[in-house]
Amino acid sequence: MHTRRDFGRIALAALPLARAFGAINSKIAGVQIGAITYSFGSMPLDDVIKAYVDIGLGEMELMYNTLETALGAPAPPAGRGGGRSAGRGNLPGLGLERPRPPMTEAQIAEARSQPRAVELRNWRLAASMDKFADVRKRINGAGIDIALLCFNMGEAITDEEMDYAFKVAKALGSRAISTSTQMTVAKRVAPIAESHKMMIGLHGHDNVIDPNEPGSLESYAKALSYGKYNGINLDIGHFTSANYDAIAFLKEHHARITNLHLKDRKKDHGPNTVWGEGDTPIKAVLQLLKKEKYPFPANIELEYPIPEGSDRVAEVKKCFAYCKAALA
Repeated sequence: MHTRRDFGRIALAALPLARAFGAINSKIAGVQIGAITYSFGSMPLDDVIKAYVDIGLGEMELMYNTLETALGAPAPPAGRGGGRSAGRGNLPGLGLERPRPPMTEAQIAEARSQPRAVELRNWRLAASMDKFADVRKRINGAGIDIALLCFNMGEAITDEEMDYAFKVAKALGSRAISTSTQMTVAKRVAPIAESHKMMIGLHGHDNVIDPNEPGSLESYAKALSYGKYNGINLDIGHFTSANYDAIAFLKEHHARITNLHLKDRKKDHGPNTVWGEGDTPIKAVLQLLKKEKYPFPANIELEYPIPEGSDRVAEVKKCFAYCKAALA
């Protein structure tokens, strides 16, 4: 007798054979389209891999929590010390947050001493890179390239954990890391990124009033000044919501872009929308990548509410179809 989980494992095991003829090609008109695994919510890694194959996406930005959960890590601590999203973007439609000061040394020490934080840190620092190399084989065997590891970093993260993130990225075959974080961490991580000779793309939200948050043009300039391996994971939805011009920014900073996040949002810190209903110039951005032959991937990040009767896989398929039409 086989359980549903058993059948899932059998199906996943067959994927490398199904892709034996080569990698999945989701490069459209020279533009690499992929997705961040965040788009699939809390789906287990095996199910996420199957979704990429079903949709036809050959490039993955792998979220650290999806990865670590698949390998048996304890649940990460929530909140400012490091959770699923360490950034402090605005809630759509609720207006700007008030700036808050960086964590004090005492606050950082307290956050690091919390039992779950200690347990997770100990697990990370004891983890064998062979486990991550095995995950790479599973994902690559399904025809999918892991271009980036998304590893969010709260202010309480230790230098050893940041170093661990780069080691994991290398074991996965990633070319860069993306991260939602604070400016204080962007400064701390710069020499670690340089020691690994690997770019780290800072993910900005639409919080343009907090100087400790990547989001304003001034914050991006400062983050890039910290080190040559500091880059930007430009989320064109958040960028548009902050009333900035994604096209102009890409033309000026394309050499320091690790990847894009594609989503549609309204201007003036408005909400996420179904693609084509917001103000984000998704088509114009993709056409710019096509024209200029920018090498970085453009990754779908599903954040609008799932319509009734649909699911995440179906909606990511729609987003992928939108990209194909935009690049036609």
